[in-house]
Amino acid sequence: MKYRLYLDEVGNSDLGASRDPNHRYLSLTGIIMELNYVRDVAVPAIEKLKQKFFDAHPDEPIIFHRKELVNKKWPFEALRNPATEEAFNQELLSLIKRLDFVVLTAVIDKQEHLQRYKVWRYDPYHYCLEVLVERFVLWLKRRDAAGDVLAESRGKQEDSRLKTEFEKIYMKGSSGLVASRVQARLTSKELKVRPKATNIAGLQLADLIAHPSFVATKARRHGDPLPNNFGGQIAAILEADKYDRDPRSCIDGWGRKWLP
Repeated sequence: MKYRLYLDEVGNSDLGASRDPNHRYLSLTGIIMELNYVRDVAVPAIEKLKQKFFDAHPDEPIIFHRKELVNKKWPFEALRNPATEEAFNQELLSLIKRLDFVVLTAVIDKQEHLQRYKVWRYDPYHYCLEVLVERFVLWLKRRDAAGDVLAESRGKQEDSRLKTEFEKIYMKGSSGLVASRVQARLTSKELKVRPKATNIAGLQLADLIAHPSFVATKARRHGDPLPNNFGGQIAAILEADKYDRDPRSCIDGWGRKWLP
């Protein structure tokens, strides 16, 4: 069985903007799914939901994007009807709950990162990527399985730097894993990068849960409850059943990691 880690981020990696409260954090979320399951179950289920509420057609695929859904922008203007929005939200929650996937999230406080490291300053996105790759490799090892990683495109220059960083982890290992352990579980030294417009179900699902997971991770870090909104309902599902966790069901350090 081969698994894939689909990645999506919230925020940006610009350390210069870290003093702005709206840009203080970067969060990277990955979802792990088995590739046959993606083809046979996840893709049909997601496309069925699109067709039911937005009359999607294979020739003109609709791409789930959280910001456009929240703002009810085209092609999601049907959500401007409160009854339709409520029905869609309930079906989306049901879909997230029943799909079989595992969540990994890393959040970095860029302001604290700047203050703690005066000379060595790891690129925040690359830092989060290393943390998620380590946890993905360890997850694969526990299942005696293999897999690869697919990220959403962020631009030509950013994609090139990210691919270089991923290859470095594969070839030289990370701060937590020697190279041989990484190579034993990852099937390729190449990070796959695709735009969300290619209608990849895993990237869309990662997009839908990335922000709720970020908010939940920050809330738990500060000892706060989950928000009382739709994102909070998604986060509750993730905490109940989706985050990776240790044998005692502890999520922190496994399915969620706070940095630095």
